[in-house]
Amino acid sequence: MAVAALRLLGPAARRAAGGVPCRAHRLTPADDELYQRTRLTVLQPETPNMMFVEGYTNRGFTVSGDLVVGPCAILPRAILQWNVGSYKDISHESLSLFRLLEPQIEILVLGTGDRVERLHPAVLKQMRQCGIAVEVQDTPNACATFNFLTSEKRRAAAGLIPPRGIYTGM
Repeated sequence: MAVAALRLLGPAARRAAGGVPCRAHRLTPADDELYQRTRLTVLQPETPNMMFVEGYTNRGFTVSGDLVVGPCAILPRAILQWNVGSYKDISHESLSLFRLLEPQIEILVLGTGDRVERLHPAVLKQMRQCGIAVEVQDTPNACATFNFLTSEKRRAAAGLIPPRGIYTGM
């Protein structure tokens, strides 16, 4: 029997004719209707005190519904204004706040503005020696990374400097 003729037969007929068994499954309209009826019910909402960056502008950030003007430090349960003017002001002293947290954070996400900026290697080394990983990114990506880490229930904090460019979300 020709291969083209085998394709026209059903799976049982193909096996009887000595053809290769068909392992594929086709959705029938009944199956499709069942998928459309799937529902999701949230039994327990997310933790209400989880910090989430909702938006930013060149003036500041919206974090969990609160507006913060200027650079900010987002801790697991608090939002603070961070006393840095630019990435050049990020030093051992300006990061001391993140080292003093109890319980200790796993990762610190730093947003350095419009671009990824290089920080002094000694500053990063001191944070690693304290057991805190540091991720340096531009601010838009730092916001997304922080949101992802907190949604994964990681112990994360962020130090964010507003970008000078124009963006939205607030």
